Amino acid sequence: MSTPHEAKEPERDGAEVNTGTTDQGESAAIPELVIISGMSGAGRSTAAKCLEDLGWFVVDNIPPELIAPMVELGARSQGNVARIAVVVDVRGRRFFANLKESLATLDAQNVKRRIVFLESSDEALVRRFESVRRPHPLQGDGRIVDGIAAERDLLRELRGDADLVIDTSSLNVHELRAKMDAQFAGEEVPELRATVMSFGFKYGLPVDADMVIDCRFIPNPHWVPELRPFTGLNDEVSSYVFSQPGSKEFLDGYAELLRIVAEGYRREGKRYVTIAVGCTGGKHRSVAMSEKLARRLVSEGVETVVVHRDMGRE
Repeated sequence: MSTPHEAKEPERDGAEVNTGTTDQGESAAIPELVIISGMSGAGRSTAAKCLEDLGWFVVDNIPPELIAPMVELGARSQGNVARIAVVVDVRGRRFFANLKESLATLDAQNVKRRIVFLESSDEALVRRFESVRRPHPLQGDGRIVDGIAAERDLLRELRGDADLVIDTSSLNVHELRAKMDAQFAGEEVPELRATVMSFGFKYGLPVDADMVIDCRFIPNPHWVPELRPFTGLNDEVSSYVFSQPGSKEFLDGYAELLRIVAEGYRREGKRYVTIAVGCTGGKHRSVAMSEKLARRLVSEGVETVVVHRDMGRE
């Protein structure tokens, strides 16, 4: 159980982008476009994931000739797809020669687009490929450094055309995400989403929990006959739980702790957190505490969903 808290241009070679009106006669807004490319192992996937978390529609490893049709579809979405990011790289190298032509088509159609190029030193790239024990996509029967050299040569012109070049040689994942946030998040604070999950310890810990809170120090409403049939969603049960010594102080303390943690998660680019709140059976105390804690998180600007994992169990 979960509850939420909170006019066409003349045809040209290649695909065309409809910049006029939709079938309903409304003006078709052309989506903003970011093309992510660069060296294999330099962090393209991380950059793409960052834009996805910022609300961009992201497509990985797309042939360049399909970019313009995708922008056209976005223009027909009545504003539902306002920002598109595509990852273009040497995995689609048989299409890569068409990228320059595709970019010219987009420019002719007045599509606002930017190219983000990720690069890294040879030493850093070799180290990364060796750490995951995967070959470079262009090395063939040669060495990793041969693949890197071939890729640099292939991408040299694109790097020169890039609007943003990020060298990730000495960056970790969080630092790269911070750079992408600085370029694309604008003045908005990176959004944090939280799941507050009540559970019963006797049914096991949630495997996806980032933090675990134990409410078993609070007297159990299960042993109060008139409260036993109800759950922590009941006002009487919740009142009972928070009338017990230490309950309100416990809530206040954890709410303050989570406020500090949430600020740190935002700085580190972490977008999702699961907070597990447990009692013995997951029916009374943890449910009541989860509801109150979720309201505190919402008041701090955290998009929050409450899930009561074990509340319906006997």
